[in-house]
Amino acid sequence: MYEWFISLRYLRAKHRQGFISLISLISVLGITVGVIALIVVLSVYTGFTQSLRDQILGINSHIIIQRAEGSIRNYVSDRDLILTVPGVVGATPYLYAQTLLSGATGGSGIVLRGIDPATAENVISLEKQMIAGSIHDLGTEAGPVPGIILGKQLASDIRVRAGGKVRLISPSGPLTPMGIIPKIKTARVVGIFESGMYEYDSTLAYMSIPAVQQFLELGDVVHGIEVSVEKSELNRADQIAAAIGQKLGPGTISKDWMAMNRNLFAAFKLEKIGMFICVALIILVAALNIVSALVMVVMEKGRDIAILKSMGSTSRSIMKIFFLQGLVISLTGTLLGVLGGLGLCELLSRYQFIELPSNVYPMTTLPIQVLPADVLIIAGCSIFISLLATIYPSWKASKVKPAEVLS
Repeated sequence: MYEWFISLRYLRAKHRQGFISLISLISVLGITVGVIALIVVLSVYTGFTQSLRDQILGINSHIIIQRAEGSIRNYVSDRDLILTVPGVVGATPYLYAQTLLSGATGGSGIVLRGIDPATAENVISLEKQMIAGSIHDLGTEAGPVPGIILGKQLASDIRVRAGGKVRLISPSGPLTPMGIIPKIKTARVVGIFESGMYEYDSTLAYMSIPAVQQFLELGDVVHGIEVSVEKSELNRADQIAAAIGQKLGPGTISKDWMAMNRNLFAAFKLEKIGMFICVALIILVAALNIVSALVMVVMEKGRDIAILKSMGSTSRSIMKIFFLQGLVISLTGTLLGVLGGLGLCELLSRYQFIELPSNVYPMTTLPIQVLPADVLIIAGCSIFISLLATIYPSWKASKVKPAEVLS
């Protein structure tokens, strides 16, 4: 194909106007920088979303089952029934309450969760997040001084360590002539966990279900059942939740993790699309440089084009020459950008140059996750935008009239 030969010669040849080569180089660099920026930005957004999802699902379950009346009495039989649903790998009852916690140097409002240590390990990742003690240290009985597990930041705020004692204060105490007297319960810290999310580490505490039932004077009931599904079925959690609701019958309320965090992840998705559009403008600017470079090449090579046409070259062949020239610039910039973007992502994920404040972000290092689909979309968009920029200069070259140029 002589079109390839001529287009490559035009790219390598020294131009009478040196800034044409400079503009071509700037076009390649612009595409390269745009592709690198897109790959890194989308990888950070994807990594941030995935890390946040994993941390949320590490503390919370994939599905929550509740009753319309507010509590579940036959939770043992309901749990056994839930485990028969396809896709379910674990189920555990839970209690939930807001209360006050005080230590030797101060107090704080907390979210108190009652769990069953024997079954919770298969549903939530609390055991993996323990930095002191174990969830099994909570026990299964409500003793005079029950065990409690605190978040790392919460333990630091009230200055208590594993083995120390804290006081739980419930505002719903007995009614006396003097008013409601808060109920106070002493608990021993048997463990400390760190989830990586400041909101959880500073406000969350765990006790065994019998201990929370005794403290809140609820009787043998729970507020709901947490359910975990297979990792391959995470995106089908809503369908599994519906199947559980049908299995348990009327009055069952089932919520999956996607429904409970819909607004958060929808915002992330919208931000990812917006950032893609904003950063893609870099590639658009580079594409405009391609237009400028090719138009000037057409003006400079007007006599060459006229001679080629006089020798029998068609307008389509002339158009193809400059289209291929733009294609080489596009492919070169895109290839360098993909290699540079993947290399930079690898450096950021391996050496973790950037640290994030834990009290602002739910992770301490910049999360990176490269999706092959994102890379392919970025490369495809880069080539497409660049090729669109070559259409006008190529068409302009094909319209050169030999008689006018050579006269």
